[in-house]
Amino acid sequence: MPSVSIIAPTTALRADAVVVGLRTTKNGPKLVDGAASIDAALGGRLHDALRALGASGRPDEVLKVPTLGLADFPLVVSTGLGDDPTSPEAARRAAGAALRTLSGHRRVHLAIDADHGALAEGALLGAYTFTAYKSSPAKPALRTISIAGPTSARAAVRRAAVVAEAVCRVRDLVNTPPNDLYPETFAARAAELAKEAGLTVEVLDEKALKKGKYGGILGVGAGSVRGPRLVRITYRPARAKAHLALVGKGITFDSGGLNLKTANLLWMKSDMGGAAAVIASILAIAALKLPVSVTATAPMAENMPSGTSYRPSDVLRMYDGSTVEVGDTDAEGRLVLADAITRALEDEPDHLIEISTLTGAQLVALGPRMMGAMGAPEWRDTVVAAAGTAGEGIWPMPLPDELRAGLDSPVADLQNVPTERWGGMLVAGRFLGEFVPAGLPWVHLDIAGPAFNNGGPRDYTPKGGTGAGVRTLIAAAEHLAGRAAPSR
Repeated sequence: MPSVSIIAPTTALRADAVVVGLRTTKNGPKLVDGAASIDAALGGRLHDALRALGASGRPDEVLKVPTLGLADFPLVVSTGLGDDPTSPEAARRAAGAALRTLSGHRRVHLAIDADHGALAEGALLGAYTFTAYKSSPAKPALRTISIAGPTSARAAVRRAAVVAEAVCRVRDLVNTPPNDLYPETFAARAAELAKEAGLTVEVLDEKALKKGKYGGILGVGAGSVRGPRLVRITYRPARAKAHLALVGKGITFDSGGLNLKTANLLWMKSDMGGAAAVIASILAIAALKLPVSVTATAPMAENMPSGTSYRPSDVLRMYDGSTVEVGDTDAEGRLVLADAITRALEDEPDHLIEISTLTGAQLVALGPRMMGAMGAPEWRDTVVAAAGTAGEGIWPMPLPDELRAGLDSPVADLQNVPTERWGGMLVAGRFLGEFVPAGLPWVHLDIAGPAFNNGGPRDYTPKGGTGAGVRTLIAAAEHLAGRAAPSR
């Protein structure tokens, strides 16, 4: 990841490309503040040049103008901020859109007078590439990103770098193919990262899971030759103001099991996006030294069909001692999460956030960019607000009591899916709620769509793994710490 720094506005520019912002107005596009010196270097002709190229200033519009020797920098890049250039999210997206097109440039300067943290975060996220599996990957030329501003902006830029690193770490994990990232290797990587950060880590292998009677995790992982794992990472700062439990689903590949999926298998490697998010988030929270105790719990399994797979009509005894009848082996996420939630509750947290690529119904209800949030209303709305400040799309959803009856089983305490298909996202949340005690502030975030971008790249979002949810988890922890997260 390139470095990003704040430089004084009077510092002479040393850049291969300079990015300016355009906003939309009823009279056409206008340069936003910060571009005056760049325009002056080009004899006041930058605006006319951009209009000649058909610039509008709309979001995700990126245009390039060579300076032809008129300035000390060879290229000016305009990026659209839309009609609200003061919005941090508009700045984040504009910076990301520009940096996506500048991977071949070593030094880039952002000449945009906007929220410095948002610019830095968007630029770093937009500069992301995943080339680990290219036979001859070109080394990223981009090394440094500079932003003009006061020294007081350095703290916001440092925070942005920590957050962007966490998001990109999740992208790397999600993009790693499942023949390389499976429960054992995923757990090993999580443990390595935690130890490097000085955090406490515990990994339960298949033998330890059997001894602990984690029936949900063991049941889901039974069909694979690669045994399941449970990873727990702990951050305990001095004088913590709260204790937050983070739980994330880590299905490293979801074939559906014996209820084999018939579509979308190419992106089922992303089914561990929730586990990756909680692992990356606790590392970021520790790096930011937030005064909040955090425990991340990540159940990891591979859901595969075989002669040892768990079956529809099997009854699993969960970690809390309750029994669940399996109605569909492709509803495996809620089973591993139920065990993980129960284990997380033994630490007596004040608040709990569970995040998972849980249901296709989330995509049907909210589309590929909007997370669904369900749980205790007050804490749910707090987390939704945190997502808003972080710039992530999220929508609060209910957990109607009438859905509970559909989870009754004639032979066990619960069944993992009802006989009726309606409200699948809410039903999954209601199932998880059965494992949370009354009175605990908890929220379930369904990121099935947002975790993986099947379309083309946009703003600071690449194709493939997106890192969805990380910024929300960090912002929620900042709220508990009494630190105001950046405004949206």
